[in-house]
Amino acid sequence: MQRRGALFGMPGGSGSRKMAAGDIGELLVPHMPTIRVPRSGDRVYKNECAFSYDSPNSEGGLYVCMNTFLAFGREHVERHFRKTGQSVYMHLKRHVREKIRGASGGALPKRRNSKIFLDLDTDDDLNSDDYEYEDEAKLVIFPDHYEIALPNIEELPALVTIACDAVLSSKSPYRKQDPDTWENELPVSKYANNLTQLDNGVRIPPSGWKCARCDLRENLWLNLTDGSVLCGKWFFDSSGGNGHALEHYRDMGYPLAVKLGTISPDGADVYSFQEEEPVLDPHLAKHLAHFGIDMLHMHGTENGLRDNDIKPRVSEWEVIQETGTKLKPMYGPGYTGLKNLGNSCYLSSVMQAIFSIPEFQRAYVGNLPRIFDYSPLDPTQDFNTQMTKLGHGLLSGQYSKPPVKSELIEQVMKEEHKPQQNGISPRMFKAFVSKSHPEFSSNRQQDAQEFFLHLVNLVERNRIGSENPSDVFRFLVEERIQCCQTRKVRYTERVDYLMQLPVAMEAATNKDELIAYELTRREAEANRRPLPELVRAKIPFSACLQAFSEPENVDDFWSSALQAKSAGVKTSRFASFPEYLVVQIKKFTFGLDWVPKKFDVSIDMPDLLDINHLRARGLQPGEEELPDISPPIVIPDDSKDRLMNQLIDPSDIDESSVMQLAEMGFPLEACRKAVYFTGNMGAEVAFNWIIVHMEEPDFAEPLTMPGYGGAASAGASVFGATGLDNQPPEEIVAIITSMGFHRNQAVQALRATNNNLERALDWIFSHPEFEEDSDFVIEMENNANANIISEAKPEGPRVKDGSGMYELFAFISHMGTSTMSGHYVCHIKKEGRWVIYNDHRVCASERPPKDLGYMYFYHRVPR
Repeated sequence: MQRRGALFGMPGGSGSRKMAAGDIGELLVPHMPTIRVPRSGDRVYKNECAFSYDSPNSEGGLYVCMNTFLAFGREHVERHFRKTGQSVYMHLKRHVREKIRGASGGALPKRRNSKIFLDLDTDDDLNSDDYEYEDEAKLVIFPDHYEIALPNIEELPALVTIACDAVLSSKSPYRKQDPDTWENELPVSKYANNLTQLDNGVRIPPSGWKCARCDLRENLWLNLTDGSVLCGKWFFDSSGGNGHALEHYRDMGYPLAVKLGTISPDGADVYSFQEEEPVLDPHLAKHLAHFGIDMLHMHGTENGLRDNDIKPRVSEWEVIQETGTKLKPMYGPGYTGLKNLGNSCYLSSVMQAIFSIPEFQRAYVGNLPRIFDYSPLDPTQDFNTQMTKLGHGLLSGQYSKPPVKSELIEQVMKEEHKPQQNGISPRMFKAFVSKSHPEFSSNRQQDAQEFFLHLVNLVERNRIGSENPSDVFRFLVEERIQCCQTRKVRYTERVDYLMQLPVAMEAATNKDELIAYELTRREAEANRRPLPELVRAKIPFSACLQAFSEPENVDDFWSSALQAKSAGVKTSRFASFPEYLVVQIKKFTFGLDWVPKKFDVSIDMPDLLDINHLRARGLQPGEEELPDISPPIVIPDDSKDRLMNQLIDPSDIDESSVMQLAEMGFPLEACRKAVYFTGNMGAEVAFNWIIVHMEEPDFAEPLTMPGYGGAASAGASVFGATGLDNQPPEEIVAIITSMGFHRNQAVQALRATNNNLERALDWIFSHPEFEEDSDFVIEMENNANANIISEAKPEGPRVKDGSGMYELFAFISHMGTSTMSGHYVCHIKKEGRWVIYNDHRVCASERPPKDLGYMYFYHRVPR
């Protein structure tokens, strides 16, 4: 009530007209059913427009809907009124005035300002000693724009008074993103205090992790009971996985797991399978130490110092941020900065680079009227709306205006008054794109490369019709795996969105300097003297490119020619070149002591990049392919019964959901897998599975179902599926013939594919010479439940292939010792000159540090 008294004790706004109590009541009566008092679960937006970056500080103020509690700037409030019919809005405006001067010319002494009641950040452009603020609130009734000034506590109906007070006293909807609050939002796991940890001698290495049940090396989770390292599920944190960590919990009942790669002295991502949510583990350091991980020293260095204690590192910060040079601020369209929300520079740098690409500009900002007009009732929860809002904010120039002439004169005359650029605050955008993601929704520093892939995933899932701007990044990688013993090869293709270049440290051109520096550094540490000036390794770009193209050993390679594990090597080439090539320098690694390390190197990245020599060539004359045989599936004896009980019968797959997805243009087999692996939960859930998994090499390959396909090949010992003389199981033959194929086709196909049902179907399509007739025989009239089989070859991922000649137009640099700390900035080449984007500061670059970047963005040029 004290806050309400402060509000309603203020004078009315100059734009309001005085009305009698009866007049006010008469105006509000028709709209009373639409006025709500915010409940505990309601998000009240009173700081930022849903479609723009207007706020109460803006010239037109902000309009808060008294029913939905969404906020709109003057330019967008009419759209909301037309779409919803909601008529009553609270208009919020903060006025900024120069302080009255005293007789001596100075400002009057400070006193408590009762005219401020909005919870807003003060404008960085204004010196608080010279300016004062006054907040104004009033109700506005559309479409006639009747204004009811507040204070009218005696004249307003009680419900309206309570609603207005609740709106003004509501907390920010972004509290989860505010510093030091994210972790408090998570519950403490009920299993943390008494967690059982097996004394099995397991020690987790600092790198080289791989899922114990498949070949995945990303999105890996360490079970805190037995130390198993297994892949996560796709729907948990928007990254790919086969769900083996969840399967392990179902098998063993061990409840807690921690995500590898997120461990730091501040904590890590812990998930409780039993509680089905991210949780806190107060004893995480002890639980990790059980497996040889010293969490509390994850950010330490060899000499025990922190990042900010290492003086040689300062030079990296100075060089990348171009400290010490007088940088000229840039204003106008395309030169708008993004305010740092607390370790949000990774997001800002990526989004600045993304919206410098014409395809993204056209897809979102170019379609702004249509996207905004057809946005859902809550545009704050719509990806395309928020992308368009951010793109317009960065490109319109509305939030990047140079100071007026009088301010420039004042800046010269009065040094202490130094206006800074406003920029825009991406709170609403970050809240949406990071929700349900345990890392990006936190206030911790993140990896810009991981966020880039996360954003591409969101763009894929929320594409506007057939238009998908992320197509410009997509390319195909040809992987050639050779069995070292038989010399036979296998060629596969997979989708990727960036090129990861290893750092060829052994190719440093200043090895003598590095050796001398290392000796001097160790001597200084031993004698506790100041460390010498850092000597940075100079690595030729050609050496990194050579390291990328060299063969690498394949761990746990199973040779189908030998039917056993063998040594194998893999080489990667480009099966297609993207329109825009993103290159990541793999600078980050872990030491043997689990301390994160960064290769502090200088690489002479070229402005013009030619990688045409890395074009894939496919199967070469004289090469013999490895047999298309899958490795046997070994199922532990104690899991057989459980697995059999969890199998989904092929006939249970929801064919209506499959066909809904197929009508969108996805391969039929991929649609069936999506519906199968999401447990028949509907087309929408299956669609999300498709978007996450569509870049996998076996995306369009037939589904391998345990007990019907993949497991059948091992089923002689596990399920008893195979018979004598390699005669296919009758139940699998019956499934194929029920689809309209002849028995001899089914038998021949199953024998050729080791009794794998889905591969047998694919084999039938690719071997028409084994058909009795020239056309496929599909007896739909005799089998109403038969699947619809497509004769067309599944359409592959869309790529924009062309020349492998590129030109550098942007790069993102990282300062610090690991991706879990430090700072990111972005340099972009615009209008023929380099520009540095350092949070909200945008300036013309004088010495762009192209040799110290982390991610590089190239666009294709004609050869």
